[in-house]
Amino acid sequence: MKRFKRAKDVRVGVIGYGGAFAMGKIHLDQMRDFGMTPTAVCDPDPSRLKIAAADFDGIETYTSASRMLATSKVNLVTIITPHNTHAKLALQCLNAGRDVVSEKPFAITVGQCDAMIAAAGRQRRMLSTYHNRHWDGCILEAIDQIHKRKVIGDVVNVNIRTGSYAPPGTWWRSSKSISGGILYDWGVHFLEYALQIINDDMLEVTGFNKNGFWAPRTPWKEDTNEDASFGAVRFKNEKWLTLSMSQIDADAPEGLLRITGTRGTYVMDHFWYEIIQPKPNGATVRTRGRNRDSEEWRFYDNIAKHLTRGTRLIITPEWARRPIQIIETIGKSAKAQRAVKVKYP
Repeated sequence: MKRFKRAKDVRVGVIGYGGAFAMGKIHLDQMRDFGMTPTAVCDPDPSRLKIAAADFDGIETYTSASRMLATSKVNLVTIITPHNTHAKLALQCLNAGRDVVSEKPFAITVGQCDAMIAAAGRQRRMLSTYHNRHWDGCILEAIDQIHKRKVIGDVVNVNIRTGSYAPPGTWWRSSKSISGGILYDWGVHFLEYALQIINDDMLEVTGFNKNGFWAPRTPWKEDTNEDASFGAVRFKNEKWLTLSMSQIDADAPEGLLRITGTRGTYVMDHFWYEIIQPKPNGATVRTRGRNRDSEEWRFYDNIAKHLTRGTRLIITPEWARRPIQIIETIGKSAKAQRAVKVKYP
């Protein structure tokens, strides 16, 4: 989708500047690093707009997305707001003729994803999701070791398990109606890693949820995220993926992903990896190393090149919909108490 001659012609804005992790500034800085022009910031909190004006000389500031879209000449809008607002804001921006990047998760439901994809198609605008961790050093190293060097043979399954024994926090990420649930934050990242390891057609999902243990002791009460959630994804060609996230797990294991192959196991963590290979005598050889550096800068590099050169978009909306489909189907399966077939392979 080549729409601009030069990267500086891409006038960028963000919806949501302050709050957690100063993400508005991070996004604008990264877009500027690849030649795009920071132009506008929208945030309902005037104090955050003052910070934005100090960070970016001459930047336009707005307290409503409607006013920004009606007044500003921004071409590309990045949405940095709570999860349950992504779809509504993305549709508003797309229908106003803007290209859109949504912070992850792409949305909460597959239906929302579909509506966003349809709007982008009608308006002939770019739509992507900020899956910057697609280029984390841990997954880049894993792909090289597993797919290129074949250190564990053919991949059979990917197991993801993480957790702690602690009540949900006091911010919106612990509210199910706002966040989507326990799996929608880090779970989306972990699934995006895993789908790079098993890039195959999905068939069905089985899910289990535990609710109510922490709820009476949290500020969200009935709206608190699940205490624990587990899902198993069946892929074509006898491969599978499991995801377990818990706040009642007192002994979560080392490593984020455990990938089993026909000739060994690969354990992946953010900073290190371990390859476990069997020997003919029944013993095992363990090789431990550090992951390469992350290359998250490649996200906005790809966005800029896509808009100015027509370079293939790496994080397509269809790709970003895949982890959302898994998470939503885990919930459907847990409620139905049976495996549920997926809509999109």
